Amino acid sequence: MSKWINVCQLNDINPKTGVCALVNGKQVAIFRPRDNNELFAIDNMDPFAKSNVLSRGIICEHDEQLWVASPLKKQRFNLVTGQCLENDLVSLATYKVRVNKDAVEINA
Repeated sequence: MSKWINVCQLNDINPKTGVCALVNGKQVAIFRPRDNNELFAIDNMDPFAKSNVLSRGIICEHDEQLWVASPLKKQRFNLVTGQCLENDLVSLATYKVRVNKDAVEINA
């Protein structure tokens, strides 16, 4: 059974940045790559650096897809699929995220 959990307000996430939220005891990185309500959510843990830092990564576009580059080791992770661009064997969990009356909610 899934449940939508309120994690912050939309204006808490500046366009072209990410934030971290604690959802059911797990750190989730939420990204707002553009100046609209489009949001993406992936694990915050960088599997290469073993650090919770991806919410502070750089959002980039590659082959018309959105990615976040780790601020530590620079590997890129697809914001839709969680797949690592540099290593096909590595991927992150992704989460459904929505805006409900200006509240950002994660499906957990």
